[in-house]
Amino acid sequence: MGRGYLTTIALVLLLLIDFAFRIVAIIVVPRNRRPSSATAWLLAINIIPYLGLLVFLLIGSYKLPRGRRRKQQQINQFILESTEGSAQVSRAEHWPSWLKSVVLLNRNLGAMPLVGGNTADLLTDYQRSLDAMVEAVDRAERTVHAEFYIMALDATTEPFFKALENAVRRGVTVRVLLDHLASLRAKGHFRTIRRLNALAKLGLVWHYMLPIQPWRGKYQRFDLRNHRKLLVVDGIVGFLGSQNIIDASYNKRGNLRRGLQWKELVARLEGPIVAGLNAIFITDWYAETDELLRREVRPADARPVADPADEIDCQLVPSGPGFRGENNLRLFLSLLYYARERIVITSPYFVPDESMLTAITTARERGVAIDLFVSEISDQVLVYHAQRSYYEQLLRAGVRIWMYRAPTILHAKHFTIDDEVAVIGSSNMDIRSFQLNAEISLMVRSRRFVAELRAIEESYRASSRELTLDEWLRQPLRAAIVDNLARLTSALQ
Repeated sequence: MGRGYLTTIALVLLLLIDFAFRIVAIIVVPRNRRPSSATAWLLAINIIPYLGLLVFLLIGSYKLPRGRRRKQQQINQFILESTEGSAQVSRAEHWPSWLKSVVLLNRNLGAMPLVGGNTADLLTDYQRSLDAMVEAVDRAERTVHAEFYIMALDATTEPFFKALENAVRRGVTVRVLLDHLASLRAKGHFRTIRRLNALAKLGLVWHYMLPIQPWRGKYQRFDLRNHRKLLVVDGIVGFLGSQNIIDASYNKRGNLRRGLQWKELVARLEGPIVAGLNAIFITDWYAETDELLRREVRPADARPVADPADEIDCQLVPSGPGFRGENNLRLFLSLLYYARERIVITSPYFVPDESMLTAITTARERGVAIDLFVSEISDQVLVYHAQRSYYEQLLRAGVRIWMYRAPTILHAKHFTIDDEVAVIGSSNMDIRSFQLNAEISLMVRSRRFVAELRAIEESYRASSRELTLDEWLRQPLRAAIVDNLARLTSALQ
């Protein structure tokens, strides 16, 4: 048997293995995956077969480990039982006919009820938001629960860490959660950890969220992150929104060189909704520690509202890979389809999937006016170019795109539907936020609240320039190529 014959046999076997590999990929990859995502993965695996397979094995599954998914099911049932009967809402304003079905959808998906008797202050100034959180912690008497995607000790956030220290010294129970990889990437992370460990000696308890520590048996897809930002003090006062605990420049050398500053939106809440916000913290605490703080899930000590007209009805919608469905996406889609007059979307990272793009363009065909606020520049190169790839289709549909002028990064995340309903929280309108990140959204039914948010949107408009279709069509070909390539990568979820 000659060497040539053996070589031929080896080549035939390799071709058969390669063919079988591609057939298996066609069977396995599309299972329970969006068509666009499956197509992108199959394209990657076929163009760069072995590297593509390696990447797929690393980040191809967007599910949390089985143990965490089991915990999430237990948590959902626990929240459902502990919040039963709390869905009491005000009837001072006429409800839109469609709102009841959206409330039921959210309840079924995220186990949170709609509750009335709440108040909210919208904080648009970065420093003022931090000051308000420091003030709340300084007044804490029982508990402080802080959960942030990024926590970093720097000159701007030092007062917050000092407030945590003072609270611990007063005998307040202080618990802190921070996302592992996001905080690890922040400048000065180890200085932050040293400070938290020093506070731990005084009684503060802190943990990473979704840690990547395989030597401790803690591992999942590394880009499954907890993106929530919330603070609950005594179960009475709560904060949620887009802002992390870090300087407005994020302390990055490139940001400082370019003069970049992040613009955020935070809601300060009081009323029964704070108990729900606390319950979400408790679910994340349980996921990381196996400690279920049952005694701390109770109705908040609601303070009387001075004027009933100031009351707002709120519903919290947690979402993330621990849930069966994409809770935030389903909420957004239902509201987009119910809109009758006007939609205003603010999202720093706007990379819609097919269903959202269809909902937006369909709303335009129904005559709904739509404004989209994004940043003129971005700190995320791939997301920025993927986002740009949708501009032409949106502009041709009649969506007005407003680009917040550099060097500010408009990082706020919210949108309004007609004059009736608003959503604010941590969730961007992109595929990552729908599938990979744990997020928190707050749906609010209140004409007054929507009017306040609309005033904020108008302030964005004053600091933005409108992108027109004529301007966009003058983009160079090389920019379109980069944008479309980035769009393909956005589907690899």
